[in-house]
Formats: sequence, structure tokens, C-alpha cells
Amino acid sequence: MSSLSTHPRRVVALALLSIVAGCASTSSSKGTPMSSDPKAQVVALLKSIETGESAPVAVVNPTKYIQHNLAVGDGLAGFGAVLQALPKGSAKVNTVRVFQDGDFVFAHTEYNFFGPKIGFDIFRFEGGKIVEHWDNLQETPAKPNPSGRSMIDGPTVATDLDKTTPNKKLVAAFVDDILVHGRMERLAGYYDGDNYHQHNPQIADGLSGLGAALQAMAKAGVTMKYHKVHKVLGEGNFVLVASEGEFAGKPSAFYDLFRVANGKIAEHWDTIETIPPRAEWKNANGKF
Repeated sequence: MSSLSTHPRRVVALALLSIVAGCASTSSSKGTPMSSDPKAQVVALLKSIETGESAPVAVVNPTKYIQHNLAVGDGLAGFGAVLQALPKGSAKVNTVRVFQDGDFVFAHTEYNFFGPKIGFDIFRFEGGKIVEHWDNLQETPAKPNPSGRSMIDGPTVATDLDKTTPNKKLVAAFVDDILVHGRMERLAGYYDGDNYHQHNPQIADGLSGLGAALQAMAKAGVTMKYHKVHKVLGEGNFVLVASEGEFAGKPSAFYDLFRVANGKIAEHWDTIETIPPRAEWKNANGKF
């Protein structure tokens, strides 16, 4: 489920990729030696928003970069206009989780760009270079959720690497059954009783907390609809789902990260972002 508070515009990718535009050549830049591990490369790239180091940006393909942040133009040319968006030295970046599923690397990061935010970033690699990027970001709430959890805390290291495929199937079935089609009679079957850690800012732990939140939303007239699942990515016991739908009557992107334990959903983190009208898009690639 996703928070009732949203942030319609994005700053993280603007700053991140404007760094790319400012680098004529990074392959010979001085700085920290680049790792060949895609996960480490993504962490270094995101951290370069804060440090300004140019070497990590060499992992981005300079001639093919498909951008799905709708506030940024496609390719490197789209980033020049946003070079001044971020005051020098003002950014903070702390990537808490990073996972890989084939050519995709997805990260869960704590940002501070004109205020604290939590973001998910997905990068697609091709030939050892990043060629595509998706993201979803939400303002960090001022206080923990009803169970005392933040949007970013909890386990960070993937385990059960041999169970990636069944865990992805479980989470995909949950999203289709419960979030897309509303088959609530199947809800309990996806959980181990009330043993469920929730990181949504407004929802408490357990199925009881989820039920109370859904009732409160209905009473307030706030609707949430998942229409289509676009991506299901996983590594071991962590699975990220990127979906399209509506929240409070607005077209929205839902990114939900699940931790699976013993064949049941055990933990959940999420972000939501309003999708702007097509007339405001800076590229034609779409949010997904």
C-alpha cells in the first residue's frame, strides 16, 4: 500500500543525470577506481550526486540512455537544462539496499534534495553500460509509522538466493490477486498470521494494521487502484514490483518492495508518485 502523501515532481534523477551531461569524458577521470560489479557501480553512481565525482558516471552509455523520469528530456541532451537545479554541496545520498536481477539493478535510497526523500531507482545494463533508467520517489515523513518503523529501515541483505524465482512468483500472484483484482478473501494466505513488518508511513504492522488502514482510507473517500504490473524484479528474498494505477483519483506509479520468508510475505516498503499529464512530459518514453 502507499502513503496518502505524495510528491508530484522529481529532483533525484534530475541531479543524478545532469552529472552525466557535465562529463565530456569519464573513462580517464581521476578518482575512485570503478568496480565491474553492476550493483557497486549503481551505488557509486548514486553517491556521485553527493560527491560530484565524475568517474562513476562512466558506467552510463553516452549514446544510448532511455529516460523514464518524465521531468527530464531523453538522452544526455535533456540534462543540461537542470544543471543549476541543485545547489552545490546540498545533496546527500545513502543507498540502503541494492539488488540485481539479470540486466536490471534496483536500489532503495535515502536522498536529501530540497528536503528528505526516499526513492527506488531501476537501471538496465546492456554491454556493461547503463542504457535505461526508471525511478519513483516520495517525501520522507516527519515521524515513524504507527509501529515505529521508517520508510527505509529493516533488513538489507538478500538471502535465499536459490528461491528468487518462487519468491517472484509469490509476490506477482499477491499483487495480481489482492492489489489488481481485489480478491481479499485470499489475503490471509499470503501471510504468516499477523507476522508482517510494514514500512508504509501510515500503516501499522500485521494484517490487522493493513485492515485498519484500508478502512480509514475508505472512510476518508481515498481510493487506490492498481491497474497494471509493469515489472517484477527480485534477488533472493527481496522482490520489487513496479505498477501503474490511481491514487486519490490521480494517475500514479506504485513501487512496492517485499521481503519473503518461508514462502510468505514478511515485510513491505513502498513509494508512490503521481504521473504528470502527457502535456508536461519532457520525453516520450512514458513512466514505465
